[in-house]
Amino acid sequence: MLFWIIVVVAVCTYIVPAGQYQYIETEAGTMVDPESFQYVDQSPVNPFRLFVAIQAGFIDGAQVIFLILFGYFWVYSVLQTGAFTAMINKLLSSKAKDSKLFVPICMIVFALAGSTYGEMETVYGLIPIFVALAIALGYDALVGMCMSGMAVAVGFASATTNPFTIGIAQSYAELPMFSGLLYRWIIFFVFVGVSIIFVMRYANKIKKDPTKSLLYGMDFSAFKVDTESHTEFTTKHKILMLGMVVTVATIVYGSLQLDWYINEMAGVFIISGIISSIIGGKGPEGIASDLIASISEMTVAVVVVGLSRCILVIMSEGMIIDSVIHGMSTLLDGLPTWATSEMMLVVQNLLNFFIPSGSGQAAAIMPIMTPLADLTGVNRQIAVLAYQFGDGYSNLIWPTAACAIMCGIAKIPMGKWYRFFLPLFGIMFILESFFVIFATVINYS
Repeated sequence: MLFWIIVVVAVCTYIVPAGQYQYIETEAGTMVDPESFQYVDQSPVNPFRLFVAIQAGFIDGAQVIFLILFGYFWVYSVLQTGAFTAMINKLLSSKAKDSKLFVPICMIVFALAGSTYGEMETVYGLIPIFVALAIALGYDALVGMCMSGMAVAVGFASATTNPFTIGIAQSYAELPMFSGLLYRWIIFFVFVGVSIIFVMRYANKIKKDPTKSLLYGMDFSAFKVDTESHTEFTTKHKILMLGMVVTVATIVYGSLQLDWYINEMAGVFIISGIISSIIGGKGPEGIASDLIASISEMTVAVVVVGLSRCILVIMSEGMIIDSVIHGMSTLLDGLPTWATSEMMLVVQNLLNFFIPSGSGQAAAIMPIMTPLADLTGVNRQIAVLAYQFGDGYSNLIWPTAACAIMCGIAKIPMGKWYRFFLPLFGIMFILESFFVIFATVINYS
């Protein structure tokens, strides 16, 4: 799909008039001069240059690509030690699973993982466990998927210090890393709270009457879990999980107080990955093997980022990127800033169908949204917020994104998932709109 977008964009360099803005350096970063747009000679990208642009896109996105690779190396190193699995097993084997708070606690834990250090794809392996656990506790597979997969996705969308979305988007927008953190924490608690209430209403209803389940009558006998597992959550495992907290805290402190950016974040990930591997008992060869294995698992994400940046390379070479920005700003001219922000939010939700990758979408769209925000008087932080919302929550409805994978793993028909989740998504979109509008009112920065 991304390749065909690249082809269409290359064709557009023959059709869309080429144009340029002048950019000026200010204390706030590189800004577009709104009065400087002028049309220039056409510079179409021919078929051969299209393929050259793919190479250039990967080079242009190198910083982001290596942040993703080293970030996942750290997460993968911890997962290989069994610390996370041991913690989950400890939770499953405790009496806590019989509490009414068990489902909300699981959702909060997973949401925090998605919001802070960018947990997403690695939750897929845990979904069958929580589906089986939910069924064993008198719920259904939908509740099990919400406890794990949906909770991570909501946290990922309600990002606070997620380096793969907020970190990358703010770097492209030339904003201080993780700035605006308090507002995003408020957003996190609101969205997670609403999600928990929605899921618990459904969970309590089907526990009282199983026939109320949207999946009633379906066969989920393939899901089995030992809810009395005695896997020990050792001191070593506790140290490793504490290390994850320390790593996130270090990145946040460095970004807010020491002006760290993507390269420094990647350095912290490398150090944490090595230390985690050593604590897990790995020697040099084991650490190298983990690095190679983790990189191989992130190949798809790397390709998405590289191809996404290729779109911008072609638009830049064809000199149509400023023409697109000028056209969009003309359409939005005269609209109040809140309406412009809302349009950005809608565009991001639609774009997520085509680029279902947080980092890839940031690489593709923020270089366009940033100058557009400048031209229309929208604070850059609000442009990042619109990207964050549009990229995140629609992951749970678009079939090209995470929900299709999660439903496949949990053996939940997509139609059943939509019937369950669409009312919640409607509530989420209203909340997204509210927070974007309120951000314009308070000039969120």
